[in-house]
Amino acid sequence: MMFPNGSGKHVNMMYPTDHTYWTRLKEFVDYEPVAAIDPELRGVLASIGIEKGKPFEPTAMQQKLLKKAVETAPRMIMALRQLGRPDGRNKYYPDRQYENTWAAGTAEWLQDTYLDVNQRACYFQIAYSSAPAMVMRTIGAGSKYPFTTRDADGKFLDGSNGYKLHLPPHPPAALFWAVTAYNITDGTMTATPQLMPSINAYNNVAKNPDGSIDLYFGPAKPGGTPDSNWIQTVPGRNFLVALRLYGTGVEFFDQTWKPDDVVKLN
Repeated sequence: MMFPNGSGKHVNMMYPTDHTYWTRLKEFVDYEPVAAIDPELRGVLASIGIEKGKPFEPTAMQQKLLKKAVETAPRMIMALRQLGRPDGRNKYYPDRQYENTWAAGTAEWLQDTYLDVNQRACYFQIAYSSAPAMVMRTIGAGSKYPFTTRDADGKFLDGSNGYKLHLPPHPPAALFWAVTAYNITDGTMTATPQLMPSINAYNNVAKNPDGSIDLYFGPAKPGGTPDSNWIQTVPGRNFLVALRLYGTGVEFFDQTWKPDDVVKLN
């Protein structure tokens, strides 16, 4: 493998939502070995004219349909993510807004009796890869990523508003914890003058006398809030808040420790 130095370079890592999606997909199919894609998915690709080593030459009508598909699919996935699951198995807590992006499935998106294609699509619209360590329940190892797209009242997080997140003392993370704001549409980090929309245990974060931590989100820093405890947001753009716990402790699994909901400030 080659590992280019991307420091200081602008690189667009997002998937395209126009016809280049299909041409790039064709390049991927031609470049990778056949075994990189399972036979069923190769069959789906073949049905739209994408086969390894063969020309991809859709007709004008096919191009029109492919364009509609690549524009519509992200909206369908977004709707699934925002509405949530009817069975509720994506919720970590009955009294909190935090979700489990694997919805109690495996790292391969397997539920009790089926492959959870909807949940997999929801995940990969905003994430890059999955691994067993992200799903396994091992004390002091692995990682957990409870996230929320809503505030305590069930309203979607809006970058025009100010919010507060209270973390109880001693987050159960043997390695470290982190809180990050992401754009809801594609999982990119919110781009603001602040540069990095993330706070973690290695930062010099201000704590309350009992060891708990109050973090703030908003387009402008609330008065009296230390710089170390504020994440800047983009006005008019929805976002999600992800809490990462690396080296997850038993208190997370038995829920004797759980983060407060994100609360909208007046």
